[in-house]
Amino acid sequence: MKLWEIAHSRTGDKGNISNISLIAYDIKDYELIKEKVTPEVVKEWFRDIVKGEVKRYELPQLGALNFVMYDALGGGVTRSLALDKHGKSLSSYLLDIEI
Repeated sequence: MKLWEIAHSRTGDKGNISNISLIAYDIKDYELIKEKVTPEVVKEWFRDIVKGEVKRYELPQLGALNFVMYDALGGGVTRSLALDKHGKSLSSYLLDIEI
């Protein structure tokens, strides 16, 4: 199944750091998401975009994971030549992972 079938996401940015929150629609799916969507999986998924470390923060009471991706926005909003300087489309792309 695709991740978008059991979760939704939001993206934020700060400088050259992209932040993606991944939230289960149903809290019962949280453990599956936590097991399948590791920092290593996210780093590999964004291998052409994220040049730095990927850290994961767990929020079990919300059924959510928060991924902080360093060196991910081509230098940041004021320096990047990317069409999506804020990285807002990254959360949609993450949801396309097959789990």
